[in-house]
Amino acid sequence: MQTAATVLTVLVALLHVWFLVLEMFLWTKPLGRRVFKLTEEKAQVTKALAANQGLYNGFLAAGLGWGLSLGAEGEAIRLFFLGCVIVAGIFGAATVGRKILFVQALPAALALALSWVG
Repeated sequence: MQTAATVLTVLVALLHVWFLVLEMFLWTKPLGRRVFKLTEEKAQVTKALAANQGLYNGFLAAGLGWGLSLGAEGEAIRLFFLGCVIVAGIFGAATVGRKILFVQALPAALALALSWVG
């Protein structure tokens, strides 16, 4: 179970690196606008907010990477950041769109559950 939890935690961290790239660097580009269903004008107006949001996603990825890099000694760090991702996903689902619950919160919740079971 612990191997599955680790693999899923790596996946969650990589997802957050991808979110960082989308929000900080691709927000106004065709791919970013398509992913977030934005007009060119709305993307331009909100790009600073998106970059800020992307930075926070990068911090989540960094925290997960930090916890993973410490092995068993980093379990508390890893669990804390998985919890942060779950809270962010629930808040995003409640305020932006339900899809965020499945893309962000669910993988982190599964990783957290597997960690507890393992």
